[in-house]
Amino acid sequence: MSMIIIKTREEIELMRESALVVSKTLGEVAKAIKPGVSTLELDKIAEECIRDQGAIPGFLGLYDFPNTLCMSPNSQVVHGIPNSTPLEEGDIISVDCGAIKNGFYGDHAYTFAVGEIDAEIEKLLQVTKDSLYIGIAELKKGNRVGDVGFAIQKYCEDYGYGVVRELVGHGIGRKMHEDPEMPNYGKRGRGKKLVDGMVVAIEPMINLGTQRIKQHRDGWTITTLDGKPSAHFEHDVAIVDGKPELLSTFAYIYEALGITSNEEDAFRQVPLAL
Repeated sequence: MSMIIIKTREEIELMRESALVVSKTLGEVAKAIKPGVSTLELDKIAEECIRDQGAIPGFLGLYDFPNTLCMSPNSQVVHGIPNSTPLEEGDIISVDCGAIKNGFYGDHAYTFAVGEIDAEIEKLLQVTKDSLYIGIAELKKGNRVGDVGFAIQKYCEDYGYGVVRELVGHGIGRKMHEDPEMPNYGKRGRGKKLVDGMVVAIEPMINLGTQRIKQHRDGWTITTLDGKPSAHFEHDVAIVDGKPELLSTFAYIYEALGITSNEEDAFRQVPLAL
């Protein structure tokens, strides 16, 4: 039987530190993403950044994964393995990063544009990111897991996008993957009840075309079945005083890219000091 591990306020603050290690690392990666750079080069930047913060890479060796980052360009949905192929103008690249600090995991992701991208793909990225916050808004005491998934699914499917079913968000804590699973689809009022002290990773994985995916022979890489692009955004979120509280942030990414945004303000009870 599955069991949700409730976190104390003190543990949630330690988890915020772990999440912010990842946030800062994604900010460093953001500075380096451009045409001509390889995902392996970005992976090295990330590992160094995590270790410099007194943490250890959360993905490296987890389930025998060989690298620090999951790097998934274009039609790759998630779990892409960094390699020496250079990124090209017009690519998108999903960067998923994990770190362990204070015995707790942080884990979140962002999909970047490499140079100028097609307007159609830019819209996919924006809608996917918006759906993340729409899902987070439903992560409140008394709601159920299905309320979060339903909100994400409806928003994305209204744009005609495919919502991946086989891959889901998850609880997080001393283990990378804890209960409950957090699907990006569902029915209102169904699933586990949400309570204070839950900490989860919410991560919409949304495809421009079909929701269907395939796994490759390397045992890791997942791509869309139709070869169309896929986007992935992820935050670590706790339920504090009945409301969602963001532990991770895209602020370091936005600082690197020169983006101004107030999208996180509604979900941050504790001011973020950059």
